Amino acid sequence: MVTFTSRRREPELVAPVRTTAREIKYLSDIDNQRSLPGRIRELQPDGRLVVECTAEGVAFVEADVEVSLEDLGEPLQPPYPCVAELVCDLDDTKAAAGRPLVFFQVTRFSCGGFAVGVHWCHDMLDGFGICMFMKAHLLGYEPLGDSAAATEEEDVMLTTPPAHMVGQYFLFGPAEISAIRSHVPARLAPYCTVFDLLAALVWRCRTAALGYGPDQRVRFTFASNARRGWKRDPPIPDGFYGCALVFPVAETTAGELCGSGGLGRAAELVRKAKLEVDDEYMRSTVEMMAHRKWPPLVLERTYVVSDITTIGEDAVDFGWGKRVGGGIPMVCDVINKLLTYFMKCKSADGDECTVVSMYLPREAMEKSAAQISAWSKSPKE
Repeated sequence: MVTFTSRRREPELVAPVRTTAREIKYLSDIDNQRSLPGRIRELQPDGRLVVECTAEGVAFVEADVEVSLEDLGEPLQPPYPCVAELVCDLDDTKAAAGRPLVFFQVTRFSCGGFAVGVHWCHDMLDGFGICMFMKAHLLGYEPLGDSAAATEEEDVMLTTPPAHMVGQYFLFGPAEISAIRSHVPARLAPYCTVFDLLAALVWRCRTAALGYGPDQRVRFTFASNARRGWKRDPPIPDGFYGCALVFPVAETTAGELCGSGGLGRAAELVRKAKLEVDDEYMRSTVEMMAHRKWPPLVLERTYVVSDITTIGEDAVDFGWGKRVGGGIPMVCDVINKLLTYFMKCKSADGDECTVVSMYLPREAMEKSAAQISAWSKSPKE
């Protein structure tokens, strides 16, 4: 695999082109959309977050690499080599107070293509929001080319040092999806989306590979976009780019999830959690957060999915030609060890595919990869 080092220029701050009011704005309980050129401050003693509208701007870094996009492989799909060279070098990704709220790095390749690496404060924006934000700022450009709270026993996922964990990407095309669907009961299979099938498969295989006891509780949660699905009176206006995610949860025992019966039970649980997200669910979530603030996340035996296949980043047009690839780099911190991203790409045959990222301890990864391959490569007779 090709390796390279980016030549980064000195970071600069891109300030607003017009004068903005110098003020402090409080973040609301879920829709924390406010001034991106400002800085987050934490008020004492309750730790409430505010944005100080300082007009200092967002961070921008210009970089070059001496490789072409073709050198990264065709078709272009994760894992991308040297991905850390394509995003800003941040000293501490967890610290938000007093820092720019968005970091951009634009890296030019020798072929004329470029990569846009974005790091943003999740208190202010979610994945849908950052894509909406970029689209809004790119409308005037013409194309140049073709148009953690521990509540139970310790979890091996939390106790394994990062050096003993490995990251891996799994590619699922139409053939694999068809094979996975064949392992779901006929009464349920026609109603399962690609998300349902992949979430059920990976949750089951991951749980079995980690060796949890049959009576231990395991959880599945995923990021659900609160901008969609409102039957009436949506409280989130069009164009809102703040953080608007809710996280439904499915819970069962490892024995029930991984028992006999194919992928049926896992698919049922995933679909049930997804279908529970309605107007009442989202409003009650906002009300709960207003009274209790952010509840502690139970990390033990919790599998988290963020599906970015529909956030719209593939439609962001920088006026420099068509998008050829994109995704989320793996970072092995506490949360990302539990987190899987579903990303969009194309196969060598041009088929629309989903790439799934995953971190696991080495031995568990071998077991999980073998099970994923067995389920997705061998249709049920």
